[in-house]
Amino acid sequence: MRIDLASAPGDPERPNEDWVSAALPACGGGVLVVLDGVTPPRGGDGCVHGVPWFAARLGGRLAELSGSRRDMPLTAVLAEAVRATAGAHRDSCDLSHVRTPQATVVVVRWDEAWVEHLVLSDSVLLLEEPGGAVTAVLDDRLDRVPREVLRSVAATDALRNAEGGFFTAAADPAVAARAVAGRTPRGQVRAVAALTDGASRWTDTFGEGDWAACLGVLRAEGARGLIGRVRAVESDPARPPARHKRHDDASAVYAEL
Repeated sequence: MRIDLASAPGDPERPNEDWVSAALPACGGGVLVVLDGVTPPRGGDGCVHGVPWFAARLGGRLAELSGSRRDMPLTAVLAEAVRATAGAHRDSCDLSHVRTPQATVVVVRWDEAWVEHLVLSDSVLLLEEPGGAVTAVLDDRLDRVPREVLRSVAATDALRNAEGGFFTAAADPAVAARAVAGRTPRGQVRAVAALTDGASRWTDTFGEGDWAACLGVLRAEGARGLIGRVRAVESDPARPPARHKRHDDASAVYAEL
């Protein structure tokens, strides 16, 4: 088994709000967890701790439960992790704030029989078959929101964790039911990769290669290699900034099973 991961801040002057973990529990199999903390616009989020604190708390709980509670489906794992994280700052922070700290989520868990997955919001999971075919598991609800709507803070807030909008892991455990979840027989998966949108933009924003090519870069050059390629494209002055910023926190994890 080979596992490779890397994470880089979009701005060295700001904390990295991504969170990445890989675990090989004593009971066998493995777990990957990738979070992309959502940077709040100016005006705050009602929390005294900040997004990196939230991502670390949520990510740590997801990794622990995914590895130790094989009896819990990943949707139940996410619900419990959100519940526990909310409980850790409910008394000090306003969790009813629409921008209370939140994150996108990818969790992958495997054993001898199955590869389970869960994706919430715009991070990406790639599953590679033994023959080389690559499937991207996506929650595309944010992509369905018109770009001009996302330029408005008020309009985006109205769609955040709301029907007809998009969902992220914040303070409500019920969001787990909104995740894209499933499982694949272990024999049908040769490798997996999880990417925050700062890394997946190599494919879905800049079109430098399809998902199979992206996974090929991860295999050949590792997670740092893919992130380095993203930074090179972003730094090209001939290209417009991706979405609302030229550089974003970028994280990737690749595992050969």
